[in-house]
Amino acid sequence: MSNATLGLPADLRAYLLEVGVREPDVLRDLRDETARLPEHDMQIAPEQGALMALLVELSGARRCIEVGTFTGYSSTRIALSLPPEGTLVCCDISREWTDVARRYWERAGVAHMIELRLGPALDTLDALLTEGQSGTFDFAFLDADKDRYPEYSDRLIALLRSGGLLAIDNVFWGGDVVTPNDADPSVTAIRSMNQALANDERVSVAMVPIADGLTLVRKR
Repeated sequence: MSNATLGLPADLRAYLLEVGVREPDVLRDLRDETARLPEHDMQIAPEQGALMALLVELSGARRCIEVGTFTGYSSTRIALSLPPEGTLVCCDISREWTDVARRYWERAGVAHMIELRLGPALDTLDALLTEGQSGTFDFAFLDADKDRYPEYSDRLIALLRSGGLLAIDNVFWGGDVVTPNDADPSVTAIRSMNQALANDERVSVAMVPIADGLTLVRKR
């Protein structure tokens, strides 16, 4: 996990944040509050948030979903990039962390756009598919428990429309994906998903070396 781009020198990253990221005050404050949590590394990097926001705008997304909300940085960033009629479904299991997110959604003026579904994300995704919502989402973001990444990504691709975009965080897992004989379940799952996507003819894929690695998946 990393809330900054791996391998980027401190002075160059400071420059990146100064001139390459337009971070609203509400998100900067959320980042500062989250930094005080032991799990702060679970928050996405601001430069990644800026890229995702631009992708949402470029794609004209109106209906979005994310798996793994934490304290709400990514969801707030996404919602702020949506048109007024846009919606975002957030999947998470932690009321404690998402209560922080709710405060910032309210402050950012996007709470009315967001539907939080608390519970195991696979159950939520399966329910959406059972409800007939396959092919109805424009943009998806995945940043949850890594050992379930193959299952999550399969379901999110099913939920996306043709031309929809899935962004997957932590595909480098701190570089452990290229560590020989690392059999940690998270590493194994990420490797498995990365390889499957590389060979999946249903999608176009680009792995971007930002933050801890971000794979962009466009459904054909």
